[in-house]
Amino acid sequence: MKKTTWLLRVVGTIQIILGLFYLLAPATMLQSMGHSSVQADIYYPLGMLSSRFLAYGVIFWIISSEPARHRLWLQGMVMIQAIDLAVGLFYTATGVVSLELSGFAMFNASWIMILLLLWMPRANTVQANAHG
Repeated sequence: MKKTTWLLRVVGTIQIILGLFYLLAPATMLQSMGHSSVQADIYYPLGMLSSRFLAYGVIFWIISSEPARHRLWLQGMVMIQAIDLAVGLFYTATGVVSLELSGFAMFNASWIMILLLLWMPRANTVQANAHG
């Protein structure tokens, strides 16, 4: 199995797991990560967020067999991870969350983003595959 295929399946699996927890057990998910308890109405936007995790996770599994044909999805995930990292840095720097709470998520955003950038198939690979 190619390293990019492996990476997309690992990232896809992580997204699916997060999506299922945010959809089916948001309070448990937040508490296990160390977040403060939230009002019940917050579960609604978390449920909507779960759909994005689930969709991206399933899509990453589907496209993992031909990543060169789906660079836009990989670039989209890089953007998501960059935003996740920036938000983590901002809320940690301003003292809203501790590094203990944000560090693991920022580490995950970093390695996913870096490996996607390093292992992303080149644009000319797609054209070469399309022509022969």
